Amino acid sequence: MVVVEEKPARLAVGVVGVGRVGAALAAALGLAGHHVVAASGVSETSRRRAENLLPGVPLMDPAGVLARSDLVLLTVPDDALPALVKGLAETGAVRPGQLVVHTSGRYGTAVLDPALRAGGLPLALHPAMTFTGTAVDVQRLVGCPFGVTAPDALRMAAEALVIEMSGEPEWIEESARPLYHAALAIGANHLVTLVAQSMDLLREAGVAEPGRMLGPLLGAALDNALRSGDAALTGPVARGDASTVSAHLRELRLHAPEAVASYVAMARATADRALANGMLKAEYAEALLGALADDGTR
Repeated sequence: MVVVEEKPARLAVGVVGVGRVGAALAAALGLAGHHVVAASGVSETSRRRAENLLPGVPLMDPAGVLARSDLVLLTVPDDALPALVKGLAETGAVRPGQLVVHTSGRYGTAVLDPALRAGGLPLALHPAMTFTGTAVDVQRLVGCPFGVTAPDALRMAAEALVIEMSGEPEWIEESARPLYHAALAIGANHLVTLVAQSMDLLREAGVAEPGRMLGPLLGAALDNALRSGDAALTGPVARGDASTVSAHLRELRLHAPEAVASYVAMARATADRALANGMLKAEYAEALLGALADDGTR
């Protein structure tokens, strides 16, 4: 006897906030066999993005999106999320049994309490990925970790949705969401700033194509850091080369004073980690920290 497994129920999916994340996740759910039935976007950029990634999906106000949806993605900026949820619940837009999903890294499901009280089923699914607003984002979801927070009864459903989007669920406790998000922001957002600063300085030094010079170096550094952690530290700070650090700071004050503060902050953090793991010898640390404390008048 052949047993035919039933496919999971297909859901009518709506998205409120057709930003980079919302459009990509809705498109991924569509590829998984769900039906994207409505979207809400205010800016012209959002509307064009919907046309490109969600062709044929009608645009309407948030209440209209929820009226059509079994599952609604609330993909608005973090600061706008609490007021949006409260407003939708108070106006009766949330239906009992409706899956209400937000993608904020900062929040767990507590921010969805107004929807829960209205009978909604709250899920927090945060893709740990940077998005461009183009079709490449859907491809990047393959193997992408998602920070998942949900009531215990909905955990399996939340993880199943992530898997359907080709992602990998990682359970995050409600109380740990802010720390989880801070960790990702330090790693991803600040990395962009550091790389952009480095490229600016290389241009100032006369390098025509900074990206070509940095690419192999940064790729190797990232790979080493992910594999080895602090053991991958290298460079003048980890070695305790105080005179080199002083020379760096003199050049930065002359050519790029706006980069001094970040250099000093990251050098001090690097020194602390190098000291803690024994890479930076204590006898070199004093001179190094002195160089980092130099106000530039010497």
